[in-house]
Amino acid sequence: MTYILLILGFGALIKGADLLVEGASSIARRLKISDLVIGLTIVAFGTSAPELFVNILASMRGASDIAIGNIVGSNIANILLILGIAALIYPLKVGRGTVWKEIPLGFLAALLIFAMANDVLFDGLVFNALTRTDGLALLAFFIIFLYYTFGIAKASGEEPNVKNTKPRSLKSSSALILLGLIGLVIGGNWIGTSLPELATSAVAAYKKNTDIAVGNVVGSNIFNVFWILGLSAIIKPLPFQPNLNFDLFVAVIASMLLFAFMFIGRKHTLYRWEGGMFLLLYLIYLVLIVVRG
Repeated sequence: MTYILLILGFGALIKGADLLVEGASSIARRLKISDLVIGLTIVAFGTSAPELFVNILASMRGASDIAIGNIVGSNIANILLILGIAALIYPLKVGRGTVWKEIPLGFLAALLIFAMANDVLFDGLVFNALTRTDGLALLAFFIIFLYYTFGIAKASGEEPNVKNTKPRSLKSSSALILLGLIGLVIGGNWIGTSLPELATSAVAAYKKNTDIAVGNVVGSNIFNVFWILGLSAIIKPLPFQPNLNFDLFVAVIASMLLFAFMFIGRKHTLYRWEGGMFLLLYLIYLVLIVVRG
């Protein structure tokens, strides 16, 4: 029965990702905005839904390690595993705005969690926690991010990627996105919370829609910290275990490497060999987790 659920879940993920990418690209074409904007918002929000459900339940149950570890681990996997696989499928051309704004914002998110969670280190308190005040601050950053994204949606002169995208009505495109999200949520619940991002970015890379492949990952990392972790901390303050600092350090390093790789070779492109290096680093990270116990 377990194997049947895995097969069904995998199928739901792949088909859901295909429908989501198709619908998102179609909406970008219809509204005449870039695929990147759609990837940073609709696609990122949809693929982050499993993390949102897991964290809300964990917060309500007081399982802070799960709530924080789920987000940090997901963000590490998004960069090292998912972008690594997507880049192996097809080299990822990254827009200038993403290089100088969205990627650094993801880096800032990791640094903020480290600073907010380590109250003993920075404030001399007797315990570490993400408090409701921290949660409100994170949500404030999320609102700023949304304001910025809608701003570039209006100001962007980029044309959407219309390759392999059929012209569809907004109603039809929205239906595809909804069906795709349902498939991703079902498959993600059966298999794992990071797999919706993996399936979506892999399918987008296969279709050579690099804006959605990259925007999905970068947007998901920003959503995960500012929206999901912020909301989780507001529901119930999250005690922070110092052993998670290692994972936060890896998340920061992964974001720094992603930024650095944008300037190696042809600018603003993540090549296959760089994707392979990301995967190797992810395997090393998994080994260190096992060794750490």
